Amino acid sequence: MPQSNWTEKGATLSDKSAIKQFNLTQEEIYAAVREEKLQYRECHIHGNPYLRLFTDEVEKLVAELHGPNYLSQQKLQTELKSVKSQIRSMKSKIKTLEKRKAELLIELAVES
Repeated sequence: MPQSNWTEKGATLSDKSAIKQFNLTQEEIYAAVREEKLQYRECHIHGNPYLRLFTDEVEKLVAELHGPNYLSQQKLQTELKSVKSQIRSMKSKIKTLEKRKAELLIELAVES
């Protein structure tokens, strides 16, 4: 396999992230590692082990296992989830700002 840069931003992800983001199973990841389809590095954080994988290799694996359309559908689902989350966050911020606006208007009316 070609040597890639492990430190490049966005080039790698953990096995846990791959499972969550691409709907893979731990068994599928381990099988791909055994078949040398995925390069990995064993890492630990707070004493918990995880595998560091190359994102592009994981994407190739997903396309191979589930078809090329599956990956684009998963990316769209992930982006949709993010957009919905941002909308909820903005609505919450707007609600807070509207409440503060009302308080300020009341204070201005009292001082007048």
